[in-house]
Amino acid sequence: MFNRWINLKPNKSCLIIGPRRSGKTTLLRNRFPEYKYVTLDDLDYLDWANRDPKGLVESLVPNAIIDEIQRYPRLTIAVKNAIDNQGAHILMTGSSSIGLTDVAADTLAGRVNLYSLPTLCFGESIGNPTHSILTESLNPLQLAQAQRELNNAVTYGQFPEVLTCVDSEDKKELLLNYRDTYFIRDLMRLSNIENVEGLYGMFQHLARSLGSHLAVSNFARETGLSYPSTKKYLNILRQSQLTFSLYGYQYGPAKRYIKASKTYFADNGIICSLNIPLNEGQLLENFVIAEFEKRRKLGYIQCDRFYYYKSAAGREIDLIFESGGELYAVEIKAINNPSNRDIRNLKEFRKQSKQKVNAFLFYPGEEYDTIDNVRIIPVASLQSGM
Repeated sequence: MFNRWINLKPNKSCLIIGPRRSGKTTLLRNRFPEYKYVTLDDLDYLDWANRDPKGLVESLVPNAIIDEIQRYPRLTIAVKNAIDNQGAHILMTGSSSIGLTDVAADTLAGRVNLYSLPTLCFGESIGNPTHSILTESLNPLQLAQAQRELNNAVTYGQFPEVLTCVDSEDKKELLLNYRDTYFIRDLMRLSNIENVEGLYGMFQHLARSLGSHLAVSNFARETGLSYPSTKKYLNILRQSQLTFSLYGYQYGPAKRYIKASKTYFADNGIICSLNIPLNEGQLLENFVIAEFEKRRKLGYIQCDRFYYYKSAAGREIDLIFESGGELYAVEIKAINNPSNRDIRNLKEFRKQSKQKVNAFLFYPGEEYDTIDNVRIIPVASLQSGM
């Protein structure tokens, strides 16, 4: 059992959302071993929830864990009643927000805390966070160890079960099983999708276009789906916590959602499961941005969402976010020796901004550096960082 970095308030009911196999059930059953446990993956319990939701919840009080509650979101109404009238402490998990967060917001507002549990952060499997990624440095021994483990992390991702596999072939086999079950079959069943070829094509095209602007019409053409179906499938992938999007950053807040979005996978293991050869730059970019997104969801990076930036002249910056009244700009480069040429987009962005801009470049090398007030950071330093 890994010591997850998520902080749960022990005396308040909660709903934890996260992708399948991210460790939600293991987390709750280990932290609350004395609680009654049911999962709606069990057809008997799912049938009970449909027939008599109040009776099911009352059989569990005062303390219970209800797993995969997205299979019957209306069960939250019975949970609300148990919390209000019986002082129940109910911990719920959901591997998709499809049909769940809206119902939960209506019925459980103020009664439960909502958490996101992504797959493990790089380094979460070995202990608590040790340093701030952007302001502190790993010591040379830690950095050397992290560098040795980086390739596996970028290739196979950070699903908990994958990290327990020693052999690379076992990791691949497990991820292929995830693809055929949790990433495809479960998603189709939950979302009433019948076109498995279209869904698989969506995964394939998303992987091949990593780091590119998402044009729905292009996705529709490549996958053979209609425009409405394409939008639906993309939204389902986001709601199932398998992907997330960055929107174009503009200096005026009202304009920030105008530009096309970019879509990334929540974990590089999903990419590996698709068995599509991608270049080092794409894999590295997805890895770094996904690691930042995990920390944002866990509350270590205080901001509502992430953006990317593209100027009128076509200059791009991979990651932009605001925190504490300051602006952060991050570039990711698959290069060995960063130079002034590699930071010119960051410098141009800093000149145009009216806010203070903290600029960073992540690369797969082993040395920290600073070039023209841009901090150069090894990607391996993400290990155990927050």
